[in-house]
Amino acid sequence: MIEKNVDTFLIVTIILSTLVVIFILFPLVTTIVTSGRDEIRQTLSDHEVLRSLGITFFAAFISMGLGLAGGIPLAYILSRKKFPGKTILEGIINLPLVIPHTAAGIALLMVFGRNGMFGKLFASIGIFFTDHIAGIVVAMLFVGIPFLINASRDAFDLIDPELELVAQTDGASNWQCFWFITLPNAWRAILSGLVMMGARGVSEFGAVAIIAYHPITVPVLIFERFQGFGLQSAQPIAAILIIISLAAFIVIRTLSAKKNGEDDRS
Repeated sequence: MIEKNVDTFLIVTIILSTLVVIFILFPLVTTIVTSGRDEIRQTLSDHEVLRSLGITFFAAFISMGLGLAGGIPLAYILSRKKFPGKTILEGIINLPLVIPHTAAGIALLMVFGRNGMFGKLFASIGIFFTDHIAGIVVAMLFVGIPFLINASRDAFDLIDPELELVAQTDGASNWQCFWFITLPNAWRAILSGLVMMGARGVSEFGAVAIIAYHPITVPVLIFERFQGFGLQSAQPIAAILIIISLAAFIVIRTLSAKKNGEDDRS
């Protein structure tokens, strides 16, 4: 009787899990397969598409660089230090993950727009955000940096602080401990978080469309083509973006698998 119940439970679990996988994967695969190679190849020769791809990835790389510069130190502090309000700070960092991204775009526009505090400040040195690539970078940074910070903090949590203390006892500085001990042990997780941040930025529409509709990124171009010319015009561009996202996913999973393999051997 028990074995029968276990078998029934396993069957139901497998069926429900399969339905979820189909629900996620089938629309993506359908978009790619029905687009066709010729349509995708022709789309990749479209000057407007190529320009949007260049703008999108250029902005994403800049946002990733800024994320590394500010996110890694913050992740390290969250991992190593205890201080009042730490839980609140961790919640604030994750806010971009839960608020609607159109609302995030409005919030960014209020601060980085022409009449915003930072908008006016940066305008004095010739940097503008509204309908400029700097606005795209800010939007991508805002929606993507939680992925980098969370992945980096989790990686730092797994590294024994005693390793740093021993090195400091031997005369190493804090900088040397970080660069030669902590970072080499955490780089795979940091890279995974960075790739996820970049992929999230590349796919962002809501915040980008509000603060910097122009120059046009790929998600905005998909929206424009769908509105102006219909599904057939937008589908090949969507397929290209899905393929790029799947490639980023494969990179992340490969890095995670290598890390887990190293952990198992240790």
